[in-house]
Amino acid sequence: MKKTLLILITVLSVQVTLAQSKSAFGDGEWFKFRMSYSNWLKAGNATLNVRETKLNDKEVYHVVGKGWTTGMIKWFFKVKDRYESYFDKETIQPYKFIRNIDEGGYTKDLEIDFDHINNKAHVNDKKHNTRKVIDTKPNIQDMVSTYYYLRNNLNIEKLKIGDELQVDMFFDGENYGFKLQYLGEEIIDTDFGEIESLKFRPYVMAGRVFKEEESLTLWVSKDKNKMPLRIKADLAVGSLRADLEAFKGLKHPFRIVVKPKR
Repeated sequence: MKKTLLILITVLSVQVTLAQSKSAFGDGEWFKFRMSYSNWLKAGNATLNVRETKLNDKEVYHVVGKGWTTGMIKWFFKVKDRYESYFDKETIQPYKFIRNIDEGGYTKDLEIDFDHINNKAHVNDKKHNTRKVIDTKPNIQDMVSTYYYLRNNLNIEKLKIGDELQVDMFFDGENYGFKLQYLGEEIIDTDFGEIESLKFRPYVMAGRVFKEEESLTLWVSKDKNKMPLRIKADLAVGSLRADLEAFKGLKHPFRIVVKPKR
């Protein structure tokens, strides 16, 4: 369960934009998601919040992502995760990434500083009081900044069904090649009404948690905000789903095809 929640939060970080000329987000943007197991059992919540600030005299966005279990799930497996990213307002390159988690007693407390000139990641493991420097790929992203980087830099107008998107991402102490496939457009029913969405298939590692590499499906709103609307995961046992529950501080109008009946 802990790996599944982590991957869902990661996938919530992946977005695309229809135009490269305008930013898809800004200061004050906030999302809240609810997670459910097998479409009925409340499993947890996750939030993403954007704020403008300064880091070492640089103008940056500071994003805080949180994830936690709720309801019956937390009585036998408690999760309390916090992720932070400081990235450049123009280039979206991450300068600092923080991961502070407690997942059923499994804890991590990491702080990572990125040196993009020399392609290095300085990893400070606060839990074990150790430090190390790891080589990274050029234009590396962290788990959180990936979301905002893709929103601002990928142009969906040139994508065709079946095309694949790839981003180099650094997580904990390793480089990852994150990949997802564009599946086309779909109108989905949400808490806010029927929404036009863009559908993607992120690739995951098949095995103990997921049935196969194609076990995840992601939907994002087809507007200039590119909000994550829904994620579904087919697990080895049951399924997990994350739905956008609330939002505020959008930079662009939110388009609804059909409003929900009250």
